[in-house]
Amino acid sequence: MEIQFQGEHLLPGQLGQFFIILSFGTALLACISYFFATKHKEDTSWHKLARISFFLNIIAVIGIGSSLFYIIYNHLFEYHYAWSHSSRTLPVYYIISSFWEGQEGSFWLWMFWQAMLSIVVVWRSKNWENPVMTSIMLCQTVLASMLLGIEVLGERVGSSPFILLRQALEAPIFSNPNYLSMIADGNGLNPLLQNYWMVIHPPTLFLGFASMVVPFAYGIAGLWQRRYQEWLRPALPWSLFAVMVLGAGIIMGSFWAYEALNFGGFWAWDPVENASIIPWFTLIAAVHVIIAYKNSGHSYFTATFLVLISFVLVIYASFLTRSGVLGETSVHAFTDLGMYWQLVAFNVLFLVMMIYFLASRWKELPITKKDEDTYSREFWLFIGALILVVACVQIIATTSIPVFNALFGTKVAPPVDVIAHYNKWQAAFAIVVLVLSAIAQFLKYKKTTPKVFYANLLVSFILSIVLTAVLVYVTKVYTQVMFIVLSFAAIFSLVANARVLGDALKGKWKLAGSSIAHIGFALLIIGALVAAATNKVVSLNAGGSIPIAGFEEQEKPGENLFLYMNQPVEMGGYTITYVGDSMVSPNIYYKVNYEKKDNTGKITERFQLQPNAQQNPKMGLIGTPSTRHYLTKDIYTIVTSAPKMDDPMGEEHTHEGGDTADGYEEPTTQLVNIGDTLRYKNGFIVVKGVDRNAKLQNIPLANGDLLFALQLEVHAVTGEVFTADPKYLIKNGNSFDFAKDVEEQGLRMRFTRIVPNEGMELMLYQKPLPEKKWIVMKAIEFPYINFFWCGTIIMTIGFLLSIFRRNKDLKRRVT
Repeated sequence: MEIQFQGEHLLPGQLGQFFIILSFGTALLACISYFFATKHKEDTSWHKLARISFFLNIIAVIGIGSSLFYIIYNHLFEYHYAWSHSSRTLPVYYIISSFWEGQEGSFWLWMFWQAMLSIVVVWRSKNWENPVMTSIMLCQTVLASMLLGIEVLGERVGSSPFILLRQALEAPIFSNPNYLSMIADGNGLNPLLQNYWMVIHPPTLFLGFASMVVPFAYGIAGLWQRRYQEWLRPALPWSLFAVMVLGAGIIMGSFWAYEALNFGGFWAWDPVENASIIPWFTLIAAVHVIIAYKNSGHSYFTATFLVLISFVLVIYASFLTRSGVLGETSVHAFTDLGMYWQLVAFNVLFLVMMIYFLASRWKELPITKKDEDTYSREFWLFIGALILVVACVQIIATTSIPVFNALFGTKVAPPVDVIAHYNKWQAAFAIVVLVLSAIAQFLKYKKTTPKVFYANLLVSFILSIVLTAVLVYVTKVYTQVMFIVLSFAAIFSLVANARVLGDALKGKWKLAGSSIAHIGFALLIIGALVAAATNKVVSLNAGGSIPIAGFEEQEKPGENLFLYMNQPVEMGGYTITYVGDSMVSPNIYYKVNYEKKDNTGKITERFQLQPNAQQNPKMGLIGTPSTRHYLTKDIYTIVTSAPKMDDPMGEEHTHEGGDTADGYEEPTTQLVNIGDTLRYKNGFIVVKGVDRNAKLQNIPLANGDLLFALQLEVHAVTGEVFTADPKYLIKNGNSFDFAKDVEEQGLRMRFTRIVPNEGMELMLYQKPLPEKKWIVMKAIEFPYINFFWCGTIIMTIGFLLSIFRRNKDLKRRVT
């Protein structure tokens, strides 16, 4: 007999699944209709059908998103997606993040942006609409298939976000008709994603991915319709838009890494990061080659190939991050949902389409028989694009090692030090690209007078050397050759483009976009270089120990400070005090006051940082930093350990066994030697030596008596240092020991015997620690990090100006 489950809300899921099927059907119908509208231009019925199907597809996509958001927002945990990615404790903005934490939600996000961009294409593309929309709706069809979640010939196609929990999991609980009453809450959002950047980073990134299909579609349409040169003009603004948005999304990801992933920086060459930056590089290269072609007629095939391969690489990035192939090598790849071969088919479909049109039109493609002049801008734009492509090949080759191993059965190991491996290669490529971006600014299209070129180059070169010397002096990074060379290249690019910007301010506004984007990129590189080379940990722990079991397995104790509430500690010129905390479920916000004093003791600066953390059952303590921003630096503070809120002492400070009569816990006994370090609850003890000439008050020593004093230094986490000298006496063949107390730390130490060739026996008694709240925190200073963020903003402004210019040119051309 079928179980009648109680309390389930089935209508939202049924509506959502209906909209998924509608989106797939309408996308497929629109694709077919646009195809035949292109083939049969005289028959307008195909175009009308395509338009109707397209607008129905938009309604369906919005319907999917609305149904899924309703389920998540209302905590309908009968649905697997809502239960897996959200919880009742999440604020609304994190519920939005949980919408795209899973694969299904992120595929929908891609579909949504593609639908919105398609509206613009339909509105503005005029006679390009039919062939361009054919490719776009083909992509929309494939994306919709990823959400179907149906079985075809025994194989599942896609994964539906509207599958019920009892259909996705097998558990005894589902034999109970009222199982929902037993589910108090969902699994919640991954703590690493509970950051405001994750509310805007994925939508921006997927808008960038979605926008890259438009220049691809124009490229395919141009080849298909044999309108070889016409497609480049409308495709260029779209390419610039995609470069701008995808670049902004990538930089937002670095903000997220800086503030949430605790990389100690903003880029870690994680495979998922690499997968997003590869198509960005190739499309940047494509934009530069298109501009070169428009001005010289050279490199048409290269421009077309780069535009097409950029979107194919977006699809490949989707395969890398969603197929599960990177599951063991990336901190934020999706897990496999059984769509491995579906993703492979997605890649193959668009790759084959690209190869077919390039191969079938090969003999017809525009070529220029005249060689390019080496003193022309287009020649060096082409060389710069080529360098970017080679850089991408290196990134792809290393990132794809797991793919090669899976496909060919090889056992190639990824680099041990991934960051050093990529930096070694990409730093060299970056130097060449930056220098070329500077040199190209002094060249004109077609040909430049060598004398003028070298005169301009020399002035900028000398000024760049001076500015590089100033930068090296300020940062005091004198021995890192690669840092100096890369800094020079970035400054050289900045100076050269600043000169061009100066011309733009005199009236040549059409040059402004390119130079501003290059200036922004140069500043970004300078900021990244300086912050990476000069960042330093300021929360240095002189004792090198944190009295928490297992802490050294997660963090470096010497880079962390143990803070008791309301007990000030000196740190890097600041006096810091942990003054309290507050809870906004599921996060606890720890309030840390910073004070800076002058030589007279007067407080010259005071502020409070509130790093937050949450105790995650699966991942332990997950901290999110709080940062104090200055014009020239950031002070980044994160909590690396803290007790649970319902246990002020924390598990690490509990003890087993009874107490002694004096209030001490049961002692621990250890064999020690000179130089050893022992940890106790509130710090550590160093065995400094043995005094063989020790004396005891009121106990005279006779011949043959032996008295030893163990010289100990007790280092508290607060920085205080105490000394103790427990004694061991051998008198008349009997042994005695005389304990030494350090009352401030609740310690008693007994030197109880000497074991020949092994060491000295030390018994350590400890009193239970008072119930004080505490945290362990780490603080890092990032000098001149604002160059990185300012560079990002300036680069985006440059892209916007370039888009406006190209759109204006396009309108003028149409008119």
